[in-house]
Amino acid sequence: MSDLSKFNRFTSDLKEDGYLMPVLFVGHGSPMNGIEDNEFSDHWKQLAREIPQPAAVLVISAHWLSNGTKVTAMDFPPTIHDFGGFPQALFDVQYPAPGSAKLASETISLLHSVHAEPDHDWGLDHGAWTVVRHMYPEANVPVLQLSIDYSKGPQYHYDLAKDLYSLRKKGVLIMGSGNMVHNLRMVAWDRLNEPGFGFDWAYELNDKFKQLIADGNHQALINFSTISPDILKAIPTSEHYLPLLYNLGLQGKNEEVSFFNDKAVGGSLTMTSVRIG
Repeated sequence: MSDLSKFNRFTSDLKEDGYLMPVLFVGHGSPMNGIEDNEFSDHWKQLAREIPQPAAVLVISAHWLSNGTKVTAMDFPPTIHDFGGFPQALFDVQYPAPGSAKLASETISLLHSVHAEPDHDWGLDHGAWTVVRHMYPEANVPVLQLSIDYSKGPQYHYDLAKDLYSLRKKGVLIMGSGNMVHNLRMVAWDRLNEPGFGFDWAYELNDKFKQLIADGNHQALINFSTISPDILKAIPTSEHYLPLLYNLGLQGKNEEVSFFNDKAVGGSLTMTSVRIG
């Protein structure tokens, strides 16, 4: 059996199996988390042990912004090193997980409200591979990405996610990857090695996001610009926040919500992550 045939059997004619796969929003933080063993990456590994091995992983990453909606559809997506100024060891990483053209086609067919297209040029950016390689280090699970149409508003992304709900019933792990609080311009670079150091406004807004998530107040989170006078400190641009809305849009009625990696880094970033289901 060829490598591709071996992986295609996981995503060929996926059927509902009676289990609803959890949904994750992961605060991915620095690309260095992709090669470091730390408290954040340790929890990603723990998650993989806690949930059934998925048939595939579909990532909505803060780092793939597009005009229109696209889904990676190549057999083996390349590992994208979309950053600079880091050690060579990070650039040397290759994560050879397969893709799945079949699952890409099914995902596109589910997006009834938009015209989505298969993509053969992107790959796996660091919002995807830095997390998934810790969860599935043998690269034995197909990984796809869904792009973020950055011309659209928050409500669009929340609504679009609902079209993907049936994939959860077929063993697909859907993961938003970004950061709830993400302001690189205000990072205290001299305090990056102080675990949990966060500015007061960062923790206050992070706690506000968590409370709204726990309360199921999705509309307030969609209309995030009205949450606080300090909101632009936490979300100066929305690309790291929008993946959270995909996860909320996929939440079923009365599904349990829990938080992990709930810690600030460098003052103005939070790694706070959400598990639904």
